[in-house]
Amino acid sequence: MIVPSIDLQAGQTVQLVRGAAKAIDAGDPRPIAERFSPVGEVAVIDLDAAMGRGNNAHLIRDLLPRARCRVGGGIRDADTAKRWLDLGASKVILGTAATPEILRQLPRERVIAALDSRDGDIVVEGWQRPTGRGVLERIGELRDAVGGFLVTFVEIEGTLSGLPTSRVAPIIEAAGPGCRVTAAGGITTPAEVAELDAIGADAQVGMALYTGRMELSEAFAAPLTSDRPDGLWPTVVVDESGVALGLAYSSAASLAAAIGERRGVYHSRSRGLWRKGETSGDAQQLVRIDVDCDRDALRFTVRQQGAGFCHNGTRTCWGEEGGVSALVRRLARVAAGSAPAGSYTARLLADSELLSAKIIEEAGELVRAADRDDIVHEVADLVYFSLVRLVGAGATLADLEHELDARSLRVVRRPGNAKQPLTAGPVPAGGEPSAAIMGLPNAGEQP
Repeated sequence: MIVPSIDLQAGQTVQLVRGAAKAIDAGDPRPIAERFSPVGEVAVIDLDAAMGRGNNAHLIRDLLPRARCRVGGGIRDADTAKRWLDLGASKVILGTAATPEILRQLPRERVIAALDSRDGDIVVEGWQRPTGRGVLERIGELRDAVGGFLVTFVEIEGTLSGLPTSRVAPIIEAAGPGCRVTAAGGITTPAEVAELDAIGADAQVGMALYTGRMELSEAFAAPLTSDRPDGLWPTVVVDESGVALGLAYSSAASLAAAIGERRGVYHSRSRGLWRKGETSGDAQQLVRIDVDCDRDALRFTVRQQGAGFCHNGTRTCWGEEGGVSALVRRLARVAAGSAPAGSYTARLLADSELLSAKIIEEAGELVRAADRDDIVHEVADLVYFSLVRLVGAGATLADLEHELDARSLRVVRRPGNAKQPLTAGPVPAGGEPSAAIMGLPNAGEQP
């Protein structure tokens, strides 16, 4: 698949030819990252840091919430790599720092070793200094310690001259099945992206995208196949929690429109391009597109607005869903002013002291709960009041899930000790635990 590239120099998005001459200054990388974000991971390379001429760390931090970023350039120690991973980088790209000592401190599956090759020999220090070592030799040394390799053919980088798959095949074989290879340098056409994908490699592309020689949607669609006579791709549409909203179909034209407009656009047998919500108002913001393992089906993750996806006015084409996501939507409707008469949720949203007191009360009851059914009941109470607090702050379930997902990927772990030791002894039967024991504010204080 395609991996769009954002190379940073002096705070701008640039493209260099053969690692030296600047051919393109594309400006602010933020809108570029947002444009690239639906199609997968984006490679963000800090050229200044790689060349020892400062860094663009502040810009990269701004890009991480906008796209799934592989971050590279100037990462020379384990602490820096961990910091980027904890800040939200999907992967880090290490060059000369890809040593056994450093790699053993990092999660293998989230590390890519960058091998910059000039005529088969590895070059370092921003592609300036030859090492006299071969790419295949270095892959043999590192393949058990990293999750992938980024091999850049420096002599054709930025030249739009094409990258023959014959140059990549030996690298894939040397890397073995446990390491995904990403190739960069001279890739110009969607056909090359498809050829690389067919032999097991991704294509990192910069210059061709910035010059308009390659359309992002065409490059993304190039590896796709279809067993249908009409050539369409079945498209499962899900919300940000992964709940299936319905099934649609995509064509090359609808996929181009969806990526270009960053909204839910599909193929309709009767209407051609179907922009969801254009007439109903139930529009969709496109968050990301994923391709299945066989390259013949798509998954659109969308931010659904309005009543839902189904033409019958329900959230999903299988009717209304339940669970936490349905609860959050009900709470959000109350927060937006559509509360029924006598709504307890509306009362909680209007009375922050009452809500705080109920959260503390329910946390205490959960601590005292002993058997399974009681624990389930008390967790349900605490989740309800906590979610009222969440929607009252203008946050969504997707915000909460994103935070939980981000925490699961952090490399540097906190010890997790209680902020306040349990010094007050056990909770007496039928009594309330003190605020100190709960690690919560005293009565009347705002949490």
